[in-house]
Amino acid sequence: MSEPVGLRARKKARTRDAIADAAISLFLARGFDQVSVSDIAATAEVSKPTLFRYFPTKEDLVLHRFADHNGEAARVVGERRPGTAPIAALHQHFRAGLDRFDPVTGLNDHPEVVAFHRLVFGTPSLAGRLLQYLRDDEDALAAALDPGVRGRLLAAQVIAVQRVLARTNWQKIAAGRTARDVHPEAVADADLAFAQLGRATSHL
Repeated sequence: MSEPVGLRARKKARTRDAIADAAISLFLARGFDQVSVSDIAATAEVSKPTLFRYFPTKEDLVLHRFADHNGEAARVVGERRPGTAPIAALHQHFRAGLDRFDPVTGLNDHPEVVAFHRLVFGTPSLAGRLLQYLRDDEDALAAALDPGVRGRLLAAQVIAVQRVLARTNWQKIAAGRTARDVHPEAVADADLAFAQLGRATSHL
């Protein structure tokens, strides 16, 4: 008798989370390049083939957290209220993330989050793989905005702005400041960046 679909899905999710948690703990303790896939599989108590069924590359063991946000900008644009400009909707969404100290905005001073961002930004292979995630986001956002080159240009600008804002916030926190201390500056930076985008794209 086979397991119910819901139970199988929950077991898969638990296995995936256990593998990812084991990997990130090892990476933070030893460094990304000093940990092998075999080390991770042994710690998570799974086989290497099982690990690769959940995570195609070693980098994905870290960056799956960003994958949870894949397509988010496109969804914000697609689900915006009638009469709301795309840039205004994206601005509101980013501001809401700042207000709740969402790690994806860089404005989060939990030690594990700061260490995680340091791992990503300080490891060339992870930073390179992250660019692919951002390109996927850019493609999805472009499709939601405009099928032509104008949509692609705007999407590239939006994704770049969000990346720069998040990295700027993280750098201030990594230097020793608290998220609450940085928050007013992060809001001002976001307001400035999205206002400039809005003026440049008022036709969309």
